[in-house]
Amino acid sequence: MTNKLLKTSDWKLENSYAALPDVFFAQLKPVPVISPELVILNEPLAEYLGLKSKLLKSSDGVNIFAGNKIPEGGIPLAQAYAGHQFGHFTKLGDGRAILLGEQITPRDKKYDIQLKGSGRTPYSRGGDGRASLGPMLREYIISEAMHGLNIPTTRSLALVRTGEKVYREDILPGAILTRVASSHIRVGTFQYIAQWGTVEELKILADYTIERHFPAICSAENKYLLFLQEVVEGQARLIAKWMLVGFIHGVMNTDNMLISGETIDYGPCAFMDTYHSATVFSSIDLQGRYAYENQPIIGKWNLARFAETLLPLLDENIDRAVEIAEKALVEYDNLYACNWSAGMRAKLGLFGEDATDETLIKDLLAIMEKHEEDYTNTFRSLTLGEIKATRIYDEAEFREWHKAWQTRLARQNSPQDAVQILMRKTNPAIIPRNHRVEEALEGAVVDGDLAIAHRLINALSAPFAYAAEQDEYSILPEPSLIPYQTFCGT
Repeated sequence: MTNKLLKTSDWKLENSYAALPDVFFAQLKPVPVISPELVILNEPLAEYLGLKSKLLKSSDGVNIFAGNKIPEGGIPLAQAYAGHQFGHFTKLGDGRAILLGEQITPRDKKYDIQLKGSGRTPYSRGGDGRASLGPMLREYIISEAMHGLNIPTTRSLALVRTGEKVYREDILPGAILTRVASSHIRVGTFQYIAQWGTVEELKILADYTIERHFPAICSAENKYLLFLQEVVEGQARLIAKWMLVGFIHGVMNTDNMLISGETIDYGPCAFMDTYHSATVFSSIDLQGRYAYENQPIIGKWNLARFAETLLPLLDENIDRAVEIAEKALVEYDNLYACNWSAGMRAKLGLFGEDATDETLIKDLLAIMEKHEEDYTNTFRSLTLGEIKATRIYDEAEFREWHKAWQTRLARQNSPQDAVQILMRKTNPAIIPRNHRVEEALEGAVVDGDLAIAHRLINALSAPFAYAAEQDEYSILPEPSLIPYQTFCGT
């Protein structure tokens, strides 16, 4: 089977990345598959992108998602990048992904359309370039859940079975995920060009990224400093959002940090049940580098690596360039703290700022950790006024905290309905509970039953709804002696 060009008016692809110098990518087509079958189509996202679901569900549409056909206007390529993986620098690149092009939406927005699991590329490093159904379905579920939680994220447009087997520790059904992103430009992309490209190519990449993501600063005299500041601010805001919902990325390597400020790579990620600041789920994070409590610190570390790549553009004098970069990075701590504190106040229904707020927030988290309370459900109970049903209600320290919280609420003199609205907007009633995600994956992979996954995805699309039919997804898993682990799926 060959990659035929499919002509359709639905796809309106541009290829601005393909117009960059050859050092940025390798141009090649996906490796065709035997018998693709559509598993899930994200119809609301398709509509937003200006694509008709009926056509996407057709044989031609499914063959595009499988890499067997290239939509008109597409120039397939694999992007080059590098990255610090668990602190160690290495040359990487899209080892199992192909960028088809950039879809222009009816609102004149631009989004990368990428196939993940589409076969070997020059960056595969000995891998087969394929993906299996379980990890790709996991990314679909979690990325769409993150979108529902109002957290910037790559999204999933479609998932197809390939009809082929993937060989890992077990023999697994093959799959390809169609991923949508504002772009796939990473910190690692800049690291790659800084290491193996020229200063002129670095400038080309920076100018391209600024024009694509931060056009308001294109004409500024100090645009590269402003660029760094924009990325610092975006990452501080993003990681604060992760922390506020108990999300643990699991693999915060620099190649998994998008310049756009979107979350990418949902391999060993998970959401906390029991609140514990040192929680690690990833099977490969043996030292806890990317533990929940370390995420803000690693975010700054990654930004420092990004700032290093920009030094030649910040000033011709290296010492002045370093000084400029360091000043920009210093702002991260305050930006993160402000975003996190504002989010935590909202979760507690607090308007404005009060001198007691920091103590109130930290005391609650300490009580939750000491008594091993569920993170999401504690805030859910506070939102619903159902705290008497929790285990910590009878604890003296919690009652003391609750009294202090009520005093703070009374002092702000805000209507109770306004407090309720604020808390409901910021405290999700449900998250992708790890045991429910695993249940959906097992149903799909082992039993061939996608109904569980469809129900879960539908529930997670509106996590702030507090609908009665969502209650089952707030139920905690049965206690287990085996710690929950996640795996990268490559």
